[in-house]
Amino acid sequence: MARQIIFSAKAAKPPAAYSQAVKAAGLVFVSGTAPIDPATGTFAGTSVQEQTRQCLKNIEAILEEAGSSLDKIVSATVVLADEDDFAGMNEEWLKWFPVDPPARQGAKLPVRIPGLKISIAAIAEA
Repeated sequence: MARQIIFSAKAAKPPAAYSQAVKAAGLVFVSGTAPIDPATGTFAGTSVQEQTRQCLKNIEAILEEAGSSLDKIVSATVVLADEDDFAGMNEEWLKWFPVDPPARQGAKLPVRIPGLKISIAAIAEA
């Protein structure tokens, strides 16, 4: 299976340096996804819950474009700007994955981007 670049207009447009996702080897590798509302091009909300929700909406749109879905995510990486936002992120996360959640790891955002609280990357079955 050749690798396939995935792009969804229903998710935030990525910078020129990387693709929204790449489908290869039976998996979909979704790049770190910011909480950008694709309709406005701006960050969605000011709370980590709102931004987590938008990240997951963007990932959902990207996975659907790839023929996959949120319930096929096997691993996710959550990158927070502030570790104090972990509880709020987890509160929203559990609404999306109430049972059998994917494996997950966390990290701290290495740079400060004004307004950005979270970015999420994911790997899903194709």
